[in-house]
Amino acid sequence: MTALPDPDYQAEFYTSVPAKRLIAWVIDSILIFTLSAGAVLLTAFTGLLVWPLLYLAVGFAYRTVTIANGSATWGMRFAGIELRDSAGQRLDSGMAALHTAGYSLSLGFPVLQVISIILMLTSPRGQGLTDHFLGTVMLNRRV
Repeated sequence: MTALPDPDYQAEFYTSVPAKRLIAWVIDSILIFTLSAGAVLLTAFTGLLVWPLLYLAVGFAYRTVTIANGSATWGMRFAGIELRDSAGQRLDSGMAALHTAGYSLSLGFPVLQVISIILMLTSPRGQGLTDHFLGTVMLNRRV
């Protein structure tokens, strides 16, 4: 039993969430790339030597901090969605780090990312693989 809205009786919480997740992902990816490129400039281009690690670290920090401080990244906020835990509460810093770790792991293994996308498109609450493991859900932001 969860405190989350029922997708059958309160479908408005889940309407268009997969499309909004895609929009948020694009915006967040652009922001992370820009922040990483700025870090390369600040390191006098030595950051290029470790670009994949730099990009991963900046992305992990960005996602964890923004989710912990509002239960949504800036891209998610722009798209009008937010993450909630199984009790319907905003994610704290520990859950934000776990959610980001799950997301990062799924990016590292394309088959996991494909499974996650399929789950987002077919499950009643539109949950990805990490969401299923953590009991989190993406909802349209309450006005």
